[in-house]
Amino acid sequence: MNASESLRMSLRAIRGHRLRAVLTTLGIVIGVAAVITFVTLGASLQTEVVGEITGEQSPAMQVVSGPASDGPGMSFGGSGQAVFTEHDVRELHDVQGVAEVIPSGGVAISGIRYGNQTLAYNRFTATTPPYFRYQTTAVFSSGEPFTMGERELVLNEPAATLFERNVTAGDTVTIVRPNGDTVNATVAGVVEAATGPFDDFAAPQVYGPVDPFYDTRLQSPTTGERQRVYPTLTVIASDFGIIQPTQERVLEYLRTESDARRLTPSAYEFSAITAQDVVDQVLSILDTFTAFITGVAVISLVVGAIGIANIMLVSVTERTREIGIMKAVGAQNRDVLELFLAEAVILGFVGSIAGVVVGVLGGYAATRYVGLPMTFPIVWAGVAVVVGVVVGVAAGLYPAWDAASTDPIDALRYE
Repeated sequence: MNASESLRMSLRAIRGHRLRAVLTTLGIVIGVAAVITFVTLGASLQTEVVGEITGEQSPAMQVVSGPASDGPGMSFGGSGQAVFTEHDVRELHDVQGVAEVIPSGGVAISGIRYGNQTLAYNRFTATTPPYFRYQTTAVFSSGEPFTMGERELVLNEPAATLFERNVTAGDTVTIVRPNGDTVNATVAGVVEAATGPFDDFAAPQVYGPVDPFYDTRLQSPTTGERQRVYPTLTVIASDFGIIQPTQERVLEYLRTESDARRLTPSAYEFSAITAQDVVDQVLSILDTFTAFITGVAVISLVVGAIGIANIMLVSVTERTREIGIMKAVGAQNRDVLELFLAEAVILGFVGSIAGVVVGVLGGYAATRYVGLPMTFPIVWAGVAVVVGVVVGVAAGLYPAWDAASTDPIDALRYE
């Protein structure tokens, strides 16, 4: 009996028990659909996050220090300790491949007053004007960056609309220090809000120049002078193509020659995080998520395989007399083996195809629900079909062998 004849007889047997075949493949359909749905959701989320993080970015790296045991988490926040002196900032400017070094730190306040209204606000960011030049999301809706040495501020739009009357460029606001002292400052500009990659929420932000607002100082171990020290540096490479070697040179300076090395506890280490590092960490998290979901879906595939094996054993029992007749007219054990194995493979194949269709629909619904553009990794459709066929072979092997080894005399006597 040739392969086409085995396939035809298998299809006829499946059509004879349509409902049973549908229920048998249900486990395969659920397992494959779950994998396809979550892989599609993960791929869509990955595309969106990577696009948000890398889109129109400057070749920047965020330099911080923190406990080595913090692992990847340290990369995003650092310790918050001010360890980078002005001497370090000047030296880093001279590192090969560095185009700009932007220090930043927090200035503690207790509130901001505009008109007759005072709002509680505990901290604003002190930095330098180039901060806005390298923040591609920092588009000024009015005004311009502040000037170093001047009592000026820049507010983002959520901060500018906190008051009953919106703050605009040229207005004067009053900063309330924690000790109650007040300082008047001119609003140099209002910048559009920058949202994060995961949502559309933008927090109110206020920025001011390090001179005259930021005054956290320590003695520089190298020069012996009291200098401003910063918890965070943004180092801009001169080109995207040299970010990695520049990153290595920056870290080399910090670990061997910098003031920060002598001001940082020995258990701490420096990190210079680029946009690519953040992308890699996000992808690692998504890969872990996908592996977990796949592991859960494998359980459904195992259940589906058991269902196919069970139904095939029932089919062998029901068709024992048919097997005896086949052997009586000359069919070989191999022919019987192919017949039942083909039936199991067809069930697995059809189940996986149906699972892919259901999974794509589920992925579309999931991405629409969370508001993401759908990205379907087509390679997973092929993987799902291969898995379905493998499950069919694994589930049908024993029942097919059992059918092939049936004695024809006993099979003809079977009632």
